[in-house]
Amino acid sequence: MTITITAFERSPDGGKGLARDTRVRWALEEAGRPYEVRLVSFKAMKEPAHLALHPFGQIPTYEEGGLALFETGAIVFHIAERHGGLLPDDADARARAIMWMFAALNSVEPAILDLVIAKFVEGDKPWSKERLPLVVDRIRDRLRQLSARLGDADWLDGGFSAGDLMMVSVLLRLKPSGILGEFPSLAAYVARGEARPAYKRAFAAQLAVNTAG
Repeated sequence: MTITITAFERSPDGGKGLARDTRVRWALEEAGRPYEVRLVSFKAMKEPAHLALHPFGQIPTYEEGGLALFETGAIVFHIAERHGGLLPDDADARARAIMWMFAALNSVEPAILDLVIAKFVEGDKPWSKERLPLVVDRIRDRLRQLSARLGDADWLDGGFSAGDLMMVSVLLRLKPSGILGEFPSLAAYVARGEARPAYKRAFAAQLAVNTAG
């Protein structure tokens, strides 16, 4: 069955790999699964056809036969479970890899997304200058905790897994801010993720869409 995902017709980041379809592309590349991409404009994302796939009018979505999914965590988990290569065979290690997927999305990403909101959505508010340092402090607290847990290991729990894929994807959002560079072990961890051939293929595919024409 053909796998089809949706992606921005033109990504807000200009193809730097921060749009969430990159996470799904990466997972499919790691699993060795071919896929097709249906590009969606911002206007089309809010129209009935797309809302039938994603009720919140966002990307990506994932279609395979009669299955339609939204939310990157759910999609990557499905790919990892169905196609292999992203979850360990050992049951306990598998559970821990899934735990790290949830940690990336629930414990680390919210603070990082809050920085984006504080800078670009609330940047003109009179209280933004006072709020921004608080947001940055919360991110640093999370990164200190994550860095302590990672230590000098290459990956979060043994070999590379879907947990690392999600965590690296989340941390990539911090590169433009310079905060990631304050934590050398995490910066090196992200660099290892970026160096994976599957990530390079996913990044190149997303960039090609945004530089075409």
